[in-house]
Amino acid sequence: MQQAQRPAQPSLRLGELIAALSLAFDLGNNAPFEKALRNALLAVGIGRELGLEGQTLSDVYYVAQLRYLGCTAFSYELAGFLGVDELQARGAYSPVLTGSRAMAVRITLTQLGRDAPLPSRFWAMAKMALGANQTIQRLWRADCEAATRLASQLGMSEGVCLALDDVASAWNGAGLAKTETAGEAIPLSARIAFLAHQVETHHRHSGRAAAIRVVRTRAGRDFDPAVAGAFLARAADLFESIEPESVWDAALEAEPEPWPWIPSGRLDAVAQAFGNFVDLKSPYTLGHSAGVAALAAAAGQAVGLKDDEVIVLRRAGWVHDLGRVSVPNTIWDKPGPLTVSEWERVRLHPYHSERILSRAEVLRPLALIGGMHHERLNGAGYHRGTTGLSISSLARLLAAADAYQAMTEPRPHRPALTPTIAGRELAAEVEKGRLDREAVRAVLDVTGQAQAGRRLAWPANLSEREVQVLRLAARGRPNREIAELLYISENTVHHHVKRIYDKIGVATRAGAALFAMEHGLLPAESQETT
Repeated sequence: MQQAQRPAQPSLRLGELIAALSLAFDLGNNAPFEKALRNALLAVGIGRELGLEGQTLSDVYYVAQLRYLGCTAFSYELAGFLGVDELQARGAYSPVLTGSRAMAVRITLTQLGRDAPLPSRFWAMAKMALGANQTIQRLWRADCEAATRLASQLGMSEGVCLALDDVASAWNGAGLAKTETAGEAIPLSARIAFLAHQVETHHRHSGRAAAIRVVRTRAGRDFDPAVAGAFLARAADLFESIEPESVWDAALEAEPEPWPWIPSGRLDAVAQAFGNFVDLKSPYTLGHSAGVAALAAAAGQAVGLKDDEVIVLRRAGWVHDLGRVSVPNTIWDKPGPLTVSEWERVRLHPYHSERILSRAEVLRPLALIGGMHHERLNGAGYHRGTTGLSISSLARLLAAADAYQAMTEPRPHRPALTPTIAGRELAAEVEKGRLDREAVRAVLDVTGQAQAGRRLAWPANLSEREVQVLRLAARGRPNREIAELLYISENTVHHHVKRIYDKIGVATRAGAALFAMEHGLLPAESQETT
């Protein structure tokens, strides 16, 4: 396949961007990574067998990937309805969206809430038995509506947006996700994506023969007969395409040409849309990602970051919580204390954010920053437990912005803190050695809590100038160079160093360096003289 010519102006390949972010859909549905990409490979293969090309085939490709773009829309309601881990339930019921009632009953009895206490499990079973159909149908409508709106924010074609509204529609209009649309009224790309999802799911759970049997049995009922026929005609090749451990490269190459390229500035809109996707998971986090992005960017400007660094920081703020979708709402929305195992799941969500963002070249600058938003200077954070110098200045700013934003938002276990109290709490985090002093000062300044920031005295009663000298001296800069950088005399530097050593109780540069690291006083070198 000949690769489409990349435009001369700075631009991004939309396919790579969506492919990376589709990994969040996999997490949000308790599916293995690249499930959405396998859907896309199957869908494009079926589309080509049907003779589709151009924009029509491109719509097929993206609808199959974006099928679960609205999966966070009803996480809160589903968890509330069932009372058990909704992610586990979504994974369990994935093969029976169009299945028989007997199959749904079997899943309910054997898998629903399997890790929950028996009373919770029995209650979930009873709810599914008594009111599942109507509830699931209502929740699916929320999924489709959210997917359509988010796809529009992403700048997807009208065909993609329209198809996502019917992506859960069976050919006969029945099934658990019963809708008013049926037959030829369902957009073709939605019909193909619907079958591709079922084929991938049954193939993964039960193998090739089971997937073929499902298609043959349900053709004309759940599946468009023509789409089912196109799949069966190429089944062997299509199965072979989705069976490698990773299909990343194959899925990107399978994107119909010409590949869409978007201006680099559109990345902001994409990042915002995915921030909304994450925040929709719980009423307690609505607007969180946008708030963190705005606050981190403002704080970055306040400390004198370059324009490109502010842009990276803002984008990292929008997407830092992508991994949040890997944790069920029964944990996020729990009003009481978390268990050890629940905390372990929470502690892994920044890891998932970083893993998702690292897959696409254009998102990699955001990966480490976003993945470190819960790290703390004293090593008490997660998921790495990183300390001191290993945390970049941008990650420190994002961590401070995320902490303040979260404090001023309601949570299941507490009401929102007032800005004044949040400012005090943030300052206390500095004194505990957890958050960076300058990052917190910047956040407090831009949120109007400058008074709390002014109370943040430097450790050992060091002055601003002494901190500047200490940073440079700790890195081994000679007195003459320090003097030139700070526009003071060499003799003044000598007196500063002596006074600093007396205050912090050390006698060597190594001792001063350890003190500086222990107290989080060493930002990136580019900021030491600003």
